[in-house]
This record gives sequence, C-alpha cells and structure tokens, in this order.
Amino acid sequence: MRCQHLLSTARRLFAEQGFHQSGMSQIARESGIAVGQIYRDFANKEAIITAICEESLQVWLAEETIEQAIAAGDHAAIRSWIEHLLVKESEFENRRMLVEILAETGRNPLIAQLNADTLERFRRVLGMALDALIPGATQACKVRICDLSLVLCWGVLAGEELIPGLDADTFRTYAADLLKKEIDRLSTLPEGHACL
Repeated sequence: MRCQHLLSTARRLFAEQGFHQSGMSQIARESGIAVGQIYRDFANKEAIITAICEESLQVWLAEETIEQAIAAGDHAAIRSWIEHLLVKESEFENRRMLVEILAETGRNPLIAQLNADTLERFRRVLGMALDALIPGATQACKVRICDLSLVLCWGVLAGEELIPGLDADTFRTYAADLLKKEIDRLSTLPEGHACL
C-alpha cells in the first residue's frame, strides 16, 4: 500500500508539474514517505516512472483479455479489444504522464528505453490480435496496422491536450472506426497481398 500511495502521489506531481519540476524530496514530502524509504523501493525517479507506466500499461493493454479472446477464436472480442485501445478514455493524470514521457523520450535514455519496451510490447500484443483476425496479411501489413494504431492512440491523446474544446469521445470513436475499416479492408485481400 505504501508503494501504491507513493506512485499515486508521484503520478499527480508529474502530471501537474512535469518530471523535471518534481524532485524526490517533493515526492517524499507530498506522500509522507521518507526519502530513504523511497530509495529502498525505487532506485531513482525513472524507476518510479517505469512503475507508473507498467501499471497503466497493464490496464490499457488488458493482455489477459486479448489472450483469452485469441485462444477462443472470438473475432468479435478481438475487434472489441482493438477498439478499446483507441476508445478507452485516458484520465487527466495518465494523459499528462504520457505527454511527459513523450517529451522525455528524446532527452532521457532511460525513458527512451521504457518507450521502446512499451512499443515492443504493444506491437507483440496487437500483432497476436491481427494474426487471429487477418492471418493472410503480410508481416509488413501487420506492422503498418500496429504503427497506425499507435499513431492514432498518441494523436488522440495529444489532441485532448492541444485542442481546446475537442470532443474527445467523438474523436476517439472516429479514430477507432478508421482502424476498423483498414482491418476490414486487409481481411478481404488475397493472402500475402501487399497492403497498399
């Protein structure tokens, strides 16, 4: 429970102030956990960020759900899971955290590695879903769908932060519909056919 409280406090501070403005001493003060105890649980601030991201990623990717749908051959559940990637609303703090991670990726090698690991995990899980839905598609097509999905996810997230008054629900649904149409299009192509 102590770690969960610390992560919750750090997430709030990172969302409100950014990584650079949120030091370990402030996290300790705000959480009521001694700095020494924090360093026993987490090697550095990047380790806290990694733990927060892992927690969010587990909820977002819902790997157990998609693995069960694939095992059952349940195409409707697989499609629903893919839609969930784009339509699931991100809480304010999660959105701000992800924007911070995106900004840090170019500056901080540890955060860049976290981003690379997340991307690999995302591609692996979505790739399994696409293998089940469109087994005849080439690997290049599946990679393109994975990349499109990721760009749409980041775009929706950025839009919520950058565009005042954006109807985020409608925008997320529109992005999910675009992705569904592309998956439907690919599923009608002959096996091994190029995506374009």
